[in-house]
Amino acid sequence: MKRNKIKRRQSHGSAWHWKQTDCWYCTHPGTKKRIALIDDKGERIRGNGPDSKRIAEIALAREKLTWSEDSDSVPQGPWKVARVCSDYIQYCKRGLDNGTISKSHHDNTVRWLNDLCAYCGALSVSQLKKGHVLEWVDSHDSWKSSVTKRGAMTVVNAAFNRAEEMFGVPNPIQGIKKPKEKPRLISISPDDEQALYDTCEICFRNFLFAAIHTGLRPFCELAKLTADHIEEHERGMMWRVYSSKTDKTRKIPVRPEVAQLTRSLMKTAPKGSGIPIFRNTLGKPWKGTTGVVRFIALKKKLKWDLDPVKKGYSCYICRHTFVHRMLSGYWTNGNGASIETVAELIGDTPSTTYRHYGREWAQHYQDPLWNAIGQESSKTNSVVLKPKPNVTRQFS
Repeated sequence: MKRNKIKRRQSHGSAWHWKQTDCWYCTHPGTKKRIALIDDKGERIRGNGPDSKRIAEIALAREKLTWSEDSDSVPQGPWKVARVCSDYIQYCKRGLDNGTISKSHHDNTVRWLNDLCAYCGALSVSQLKKGHVLEWVDSHDSWKSSVTKRGAMTVVNAAFNRAEEMFGVPNPIQGIKKPKEKPRLISISPDDEQALYDTCEICFRNFLFAAIHTGLRPFCELAKLTADHIEEHERGMMWRVYSSKTDKTRKIPVRPEVAQLTRSLMKTAPKGSGIPIFRNTLGKPWKGTTGVVRFIALKKKLKWDLDPVKKGYSCYICRHTFVHRMLSGYWTNGNGASIETVAELIGDTPSTTYRHYGREWAQHYQDPLWNAIGQESSKTNSVVLKPKPNVTRQFS
């Protein structure tokens, strides 16, 4: 019996669709490396229809213009570190314009990659070693925080990963060891929370109140919330929250006091208006720069800038405060939520949430340790925050 001939994909140098990722690719003749085809907006071409195929063929024609006449395997011209950085900066610029990348990520990327180019931008990618990047990081005496060092190295690695994914340029720093994460495990106490409310003006007070009671990322999530993202259910109010950091949307329930405040603010920001629920005194969404300046002024007014712990308070610490209170049972009579539940509420993975908060604050993971030494009552061995009625009062 004659065997059916296996149908092969198109030859090297043609555009082809990969069902697994639903994207279009091409393969340079003489290699096995697939190159993702991108449209004129810098995004991957998806779909297997005739329109997608036509766009992919046009993208392939643009891609072939960069190929060397005597070499079918690499783009024309040498790939230097500066070229990789420039390509990633342009990618982030397009993402900022499309709303898929936050301004803070874009600004950090531009600052760090331009600094790297000043250090070793003339090196070819094949000459770059992990030691060059580590020496570059160590050359900045002002980068004392491991968070800053880790962030810079992450951006550099992302730039080379993109060059490898899009253009087949091998990443020379793949697997580089970054500093360990050291999350700032600071939580605002109920007394300090009340002091903030008593000191700041009404618009910023509402913003901080919602941040502490929902755990949303202050500026890329909470500040962009509008009435169109609000849903009312029999059990209460739910928010549909989009995060530009994760590029995902999640639905979360909010506490009754937050729901009451939201309904009050929606009177001046109804559905369809596009006006943010939590806005500044000018009616504009809160931005990172203005929020940081406002919080620094509050700390100086309260003389917290002289306190070794309170000087670390910030708008983002409101998110840590929410996690601490959820894990310690602040609103549930001492019955702390699980890591998985908290991760869903704050839009992180369970592994990330545990890595940041679990060992210090998670009651569900500490209880077995106490039980193992014969101390079965977690409430007598852990600090349980108790809310005060005047802290959860309503604002308008």
